[in-house]
Amino acid sequence: MQILAAGMLPSGGRQPHREIAEKTESRYMAADVFRTVAQTGSGYYEEKKSRFLAEIRRVDTEGEMQAFLEEIRKKHYDARHHCFAYVIGERDELTRASDAGEPSGTAGRPILDVLTGAGLHNAGIVVTRYFGGTLLGTGGLSRAYGAAAKDAVEHCLIQENVPCMFWDIQMDYTLLGKVQYFLAQKEIPALDTQYTDRVCMRIALPLQSEKRLRQEMTELTGGQITFAGGTQGMHVF
Repeated sequence: MQILAAGMLPSGGRQPHREIAEKTESRYMAADVFRTVAQTGSGYYEEKKSRFLAEIRRVDTEGEMQAFLEEIRKKHYDARHHCFAYVIGERDELTRASDAGEPSGTAGRPILDVLTGAGLHNAGIVVTRYFGGTLLGTGGLSRAYGAAAKDAVEHCLIQENVPCMFWDIQMDYTLLGKVQYFLAQKEIPALDTQYTDRVCMRIALPLQSEKRLRQEMTELTGGQITFAGGTQGMHVF
Protein backbone atom coordinates (compact mmCIF):
# COMPACT_ATOMS: atom_id res chain seq x y z
CA MET A 1 0.00 0.00 0.00
CA GLN A 2 1.32 3.43 -0.88
CA ILE A 3 1.25 5.96 1.91
CA LEU A 4 0.46 9.58 1.16
CA ALA A 5 2.92 12.02 2.68
CA ALA A 6 1.08 14.12 5.20
CA GLY A 7 2.50 17.48 4.15
CA MET A 8 0.95 20.14 1.95
CA LEU A 9 0.25 19.19 -1.64
CA PRO A 10 1.90 21.37 -4.32
CA SER A 11 -1.45 23.02 -5.01
CA GLY A 12 -1.79 24.04 -1.36
CA GLY A 13 -4.70 21.65 -0.85
CA ARG A 14 -4.78 18.38 1.03
CA GLN A 15 -6.48 15.09 0.52
CA PRO A 16 -6.25 11.90 2.56
CA HIS A 17 -5.13 8.72 0.87
CA ARG A 18 -8.43 6.91 0.35
CA GLU A 19 -7.31 3.55 1.70
CA ILE A 20 -5.89 5.18 4.83
CA ALA A 21 -8.91 7.38 5.47
CA GLU A 22 -11.19 4.36 5.28
CA LYS A 23 -9.18 2.64 7.97
CA THR A 24 -10.22 5.29 10.49
CA GLU A 25 -13.63 3.57 10.62
CA SER A 26 -13.57 0.15 12.25
CA ARG A 27 -15.02 -2.88 10.47
CA TYR A 28 -15.48 -4.50 13.88
CA MET A 29 -17.95 -3.37 16.50
CA ALA A 30 -16.68 -5.35 19.50
CA ALA A 31 -15.92 -3.07 22.43
CA ASP A 32 -12.60 -4.78 23.12
CA VAL A 33 -11.09 -4.10 19.68
CA PHE A 34 -7.78 -2.33 20.34
CA ARG A 35 -7.27 0.41 17.75
CA THR A 36 -3.97 2.24 17.63
CA VAL A 37 -1.64 4.09 15.28
CA ALA A 38 0.39 1.84 12.99
CA GLN A 39 2.02 4.69 11.05
CA THR A 40 2.28 8.33 12.04
CA GLY A 41 0.33 11.03 10.26
CA SER A 42 0.24 14.82 10.03
CA GLY A 43 -2.61 17.30 9.80
CA TYR A 44 -2.97 20.93 8.80
CA TYR A 45 -5.56 23.66 9.30
CA GLU A 46 -5.44 27.38 8.59
CA GLU A 47 -7.73 30.10 9.88
CA LYS A 48 -7.17 33.84 9.37
CA LYS A 49 -3.48 33.20 8.63
CA SER A 50 -3.00 31.23 11.86
CA ARG A 51 -1.56 27.83 10.98
CA PHE A 52 -2.19 24.69 13.00
CA LEU A 53 0.20 21.78 12.39
CA ALA A 54 -0.73 18.43 13.95
CA GLU A 55 1.14 15.17 14.32
CA ILE A 56 -0.18 11.87 15.65
CA ARG A 57 1.93 8.98 16.88
CA ARG A 58 1.63 5.76 18.84
CA VAL A 59 2.75 6.22 22.44
CA ASP A 60 2.72 3.34 24.93
CA THR A 61 3.96 5.27 27.98
CA GLU A 62 3.90 8.81 29.31
CA GLY A 63 7.66 8.88 28.79
CA GLU A 64 7.21 8.21 25.08
CA MET A 65 4.63 10.98 24.92
CA GLN A 66 7.02 13.41 26.60
CA ALA A 67 9.76 12.51 24.11
CA PHE A 68 7.30 13.02 21.25
CA LEU A 69 6.33 16.44 22.62
CA GLU A 70 9.96 17.50 23.02
CA GLU A 71 10.69 16.44 19.46
CA ILE A 72 7.87 18.65 18.16
CA ARG A 73 8.99 21.57 20.31
CA LYS A 74 12.47 21.38 18.82
CA LYS A 75 11.12 20.96 15.30
CA HIS A 76 8.88 24.03 15.65
CA TYR A 77 11.07 25.99 18.06
CA ASP A 78 9.73 29.33 16.79
CA ALA A 79 6.10 28.58 17.68
CA ARG A 80 4.57 29.60 21.03
CA HIS A 81 1.95 26.91 21.49
CA HIS A 82 2.38 23.13 21.36
CA CYS A 83 -0.93 21.77 22.61
CA PHE A 84 -1.45 18.05 23.04
CA ALA A 85 -3.54 15.17 24.28
CA TYR A 86 -2.97 11.45 24.70
CA VAL A 87 -4.76 8.25 25.69
CA ILE A 88 -2.83 5.26 27.04
CA GLY A 89 -4.11 1.84 28.08
CA GLU A 90 -6.70 -0.67 26.88
CA ARG A 91 -9.38 1.27 28.75
CA ASP A 92 -7.67 4.66 28.45
CA GLU A 93 -6.41 4.42 32.02
CA LEU A 94 -4.08 7.38 31.39
CA THR A 95 -5.42 10.46 29.65
CA ARG A 96 -4.22 14.02 29.59
CA ALA A 97 -4.96 17.17 27.62
CA SER A 98 -2.92 20.37 27.69
CA ASP A 99 -3.85 23.84 26.39
CA ALA A 100 -0.17 24.90 26.60
CA GLY A 101 -0.95 28.56 27.22
CA GLU A 102 -4.10 28.81 25.13
CA PRO A 103 -7.37 29.79 26.88
CA SER A 104 -8.61 26.95 29.07
CA GLY A 105 -10.45 24.21 27.19
CA THR A 106 -9.78 25.59 23.70
CA ALA A 107 -6.99 23.24 22.60
CA GLY A 108 -6.25 20.15 24.66
CA ARG A 109 -9.87 19.10 25.07
CA PRO A 110 -10.77 19.29 21.36
CA ILE A 111 -7.64 17.26 20.55
CA LEU A 112 -8.56 14.64 23.16
CA ASP A 113 -12.10 14.47 21.81
CA VAL A 114 -10.70 13.57 18.38
CA LEU A 115 -8.64 10.72 19.85
CA THR A 116 -11.52 9.26 21.85
CA GLY A 117 -13.99 9.84 19.03
CA ALA A 118 -11.79 7.76 16.72
CA GLY A 119 -11.64 5.00 19.34
CA LEU A 120 -7.85 5.14 19.48
CA HIS A 121 -5.69 3.82 22.31
CA ASN A 122 -1.99 4.35 23.06
CA ALA A 123 -1.95 7.42 20.85
CA GLY A 124 -0.95 11.04 21.21
CA ILE A 125 -1.45 14.17 19.11
CA VAL A 126 0.53 17.40 19.28
CA VAL A 127 -0.83 20.50 17.53
CA THR A 128 1.51 23.44 17.00
CA ARG A 129 0.07 26.88 16.36
CA TYR A 130 1.70 29.69 14.41
CA PHE A 131 -0.20 32.90 15.17
CA GLY A 132 -1.43 34.78 12.11
CA GLY A 133 -2.03 38.15 13.72
CA THR A 134 -5.80 37.89 14.21
CA LEU A 135 -7.46 36.56 17.37
CA LEU A 136 -9.80 33.65 16.68
CA GLY A 137 -11.77 33.67 19.92
CA THR A 138 -12.40 30.62 22.07
CA GLY A 139 -14.81 29.04 19.60
CA GLY A 140 -12.48 29.59 16.68
CA LEU A 141 -9.54 28.11 18.56
CA SER A 142 -11.50 25.02 19.56
CA ARG A 143 -12.61 24.41 15.99
CA ALA A 144 -9.11 24.93 14.63
CA TYR A 145 -7.33 22.62 17.07
CA GLY A 146 -9.98 19.96 16.59
CA ALA A 147 -9.83 20.24 12.80
CA ALA A 148 -6.03 19.93 12.71
CA ALA A 149 -6.12 16.91 15.01
CA LYS A 150 -8.84 15.25 12.92
CA ASP A 151 -6.82 15.82 9.76
CA ALA A 152 -3.85 14.08 11.38
CA VAL A 153 -6.01 11.06 12.24
CA GLU A 154 -7.25 10.91 8.65
CA HIS A 155 -3.66 10.83 7.41
CA CYS A 156 -2.32 8.12 9.69
CA LEU A 157 -2.57 4.37 9.27
CA ILE A 158 -4.68 2.70 11.95
CA GLN A 159 -4.13 -0.85 13.15
CA GLU A 160 -6.89 -2.93 14.67
CA ASN A 161 -6.09 -5.71 17.11
CA VAL A 162 -9.22 -7.85 17.00
CA PRO A 163 -10.28 -10.63 19.40
CA CYS A 164 -10.21 -13.86 17.40
CA MET A 165 -10.53 -17.61 17.62
CA PHE A 166 -7.61 -19.41 16.01
CA TRP A 167 -8.50 -22.71 14.34
CA ASP A 168 -6.51 -25.42 12.58
CA ILE A 169 -8.58 -26.60 9.65
CA GLN A 170 -8.05 -29.63 7.43
CA MET A 171 -9.58 -30.45 4.04
CA ASP A 172 -9.05 -32.47 0.90
CA TYR A 173 -7.17 -30.82 -1.96
CA THR A 174 -10.37 -30.74 -4.03
CA LEU A 175 -11.82 -28.19 -1.60
CA LEU A 176 -8.79 -25.89 -1.42
CA GLY A 177 -9.80 -23.45 -4.16
CA LYS A 178 -13.32 -23.08 -2.80
CA VAL A 179 -12.08 -22.47 0.75
CA GLN A 180 -9.39 -20.02 -0.35
CA TYR A 181 -11.97 -18.01 -2.27
CA PHE A 182 -14.25 -17.94 0.77
CA LEU A 183 -11.42 -16.75 3.03
CA ALA A 184 -10.47 -14.02 0.58
CA GLN A 185 -14.07 -12.80 0.27
CA LYS A 186 -14.48 -12.65 4.06
CA GLU A 187 -11.00 -11.15 4.60
CA ILE A 188 -10.03 -14.04 6.86
CA PRO A 189 -6.25 -14.43 7.19
CA ALA A 190 -4.59 -17.78 6.56
CA LEU A 191 -1.67 -17.71 8.99
CA ASP A 192 0.00 -20.96 7.98
CA THR A 193 -0.63 -23.62 5.34
CA GLN A 194 0.90 -27.10 5.16
CA TYR A 195 0.45 -29.59 2.35
CA THR A 196 0.59 -33.24 3.36
CA ASP A 197 -1.93 -35.92 2.47
CA ARG A 198 -4.50 -33.19 3.20
CA VAL A 199 -4.33 -29.39 3.31
CA CYS A 200 -3.80 -28.07 6.84
CA MET A 201 -4.35 -24.39 7.44
CA ARG A 202 -4.41 -22.12 10.51
CA ILE A 203 -6.95 -19.29 10.35
CA ALA A 204 -8.08 -16.44 12.58
CA LEU A 205 -11.82 -15.82 12.81
CA PRO A 206 -13.03 -12.55 14.41
CA LEU A 207 -14.72 -13.51 17.67
CA GLN A 208 -17.90 -11.57 16.97
CA SER A 209 -18.64 -13.63 13.83
CA GLU A 210 -16.66 -16.81 14.57
CA LYS A 211 -19.59 -19.21 14.97
CA ARG A 212 -21.34 -17.95 11.85
CA LEU A 213 -18.19 -18.18 9.73
CA ARG A 214 -17.47 -21.73 10.89
CA GLN A 215 -21.03 -22.71 10.02
CA GLU A 216 -20.73 -21.16 6.57
CA MET A 217 -17.46 -23.00 5.92
CA THR A 218 -19.01 -26.27 7.05
CA GLU A 219 -21.97 -25.79 4.71
CA LEU A 220 -19.69 -24.68 1.86
CA THR A 221 -17.69 -27.91 2.03
CA GLY A 222 -20.59 -30.21 2.74
CA GLY A 223 -19.20 -30.97 6.19
CA GLN A 224 -15.88 -32.18 4.75
CA ILE A 225 -13.75 -29.65 6.61
CA THR A 226 -12.57 -30.22 10.16
CA PHE A 227 -11.78 -27.67 12.87
CA ALA A 228 -9.35 -28.39 15.72
CA GLY A 229 -7.42 -26.61 18.45
CA GLY A 230 -9.61 -23.56 18.87
CA THR A 231 -7.84 -20.93 21.02
CA GLN A 232 -8.72 -17.31 21.70
CA GLY A 233 -6.31 -14.43 21.14
CA MET A 234 -5.77 -11.14 19.29
CA HIS A 235 -4.89 -10.64 15.65
CA VAL A 236 -3.95 -7.50 13.73
CA PHE A 237 -6.26 -6.44 10.89
